[in-house]
Amino acid sequence: MRPFSFVLRLLPLPLLGAPLVSFAHEVYVLDPATVSLDIANVSPNPFSLAISNFPEFSLWALIGVITVGAVFLISILHKIEDWLCPALMALKPFAPVAARVTLGTSLIFAALHGGFMGPEFSPFSQSGYFTTALITLLYVSGASVLFGLFTRLSAAFALAWYVFLFFLYGSYMLTYLDYAGLAFLALVLGSGSYSLDGYRGAAGFKKIRLRRLIQRLEPYAFPLLRLCFGAGLLYASWYAKFAHASLALDTVMRYHLTDYFHFDPLFIVLGAFIIEVLLGIFFIIGFEIRFAALFFLTFLVLSLLYFGEDLWPHLVLIGGSVALFFHGYDRLSFGGRFFKRMSREPVF
Repeated sequence: MRPFSFVLRLLPLPLLGAPLVSFAHEVYVLDPATVSLDIANVSPNPFSLAISNFPEFSLWALIGVITVGAVFLISILHKIEDWLCPALMALKPFAPVAARVTLGTSLIFAALHGGFMGPEFSPFSQSGYFTTALITLLYVSGASVLFGLFTRLSAAFALAWYVFLFFLYGSYMLTYLDYAGLAFLALVLGSGSYSLDGYRGAAGFKKIRLRRLIQRLEPYAFPLLRLCFGAGLLYASWYAKFAHASLALDTVMRYHLTDYFHFDPLFIVLGAFIIEVLLGIFFIIGFEIRFAALFFLTFLVLSLLYFGEDLWPHLVLIGGSVALFFHGYDRLSFGGRFFKRMSREPVF
């Protein structure tokens, strides 16, 4: 029996369905030769299954709409808010800490594995003084962010490193846009609580103009993290499940997912694509943020266990989801703009 397959059989199909494969990160689980072949060849259009299986597609679409609507109605019920909001509000101060720890840990593991963000990158494959210097900088900046010592300086390096890799690898770096969001957040918010800077009482910026600039950017730290997290998810889904749908299709077939989900393999890819797109949009506009984060985190963990993937490339996704769940809604989010009342906000 495949790892965790017994859990797959126990979970309800409407909730599991396509999402499991949607977080498989096809580039990680397929061999390089298969990835290259799938990218080079013309991929099938997943939406062709929506037309040929319109009744089944409509049924699952209706189930999705009902689920989202039910979660939203539960989230804004006054009694539910009165019951859960005090505990959720208590989590908000820990959101920047979770984001900072996530970024720091991810940078350290990137240096440890001789790459950055994912195993498909190999900027450190060549030996030499320059390579050694870069790896050392990643270790130092990661530890600095993790323990909250000179966090802004290290976050600035991480952000600059992301921009450099963007010019090196092109638009594919949008898959890892969540790194940029975390780096910007750490750059703006600094070390914060539970940090060495906080323990030693480090002073803020001495230059008034720089201090004012940072203060003006603070309200946009978590909205930008949401935007980056959602946009990265959208691009990754478009890349592996639409533009190069053969990647997801090969993953479905190679790992025998049709043994658990009795659909056409391309229909599973279509469902995964739509779910990831919806989650990305939810993060971007700030709708059902906690539900989206919890949903994403749950099936990401299930996917890691089932596919046996390396944990380190997914740390940024796990920690980012936790940080967004802790923080909940900001004033620029849909839920925060229209449904936040004093110390109460939508639960999910």
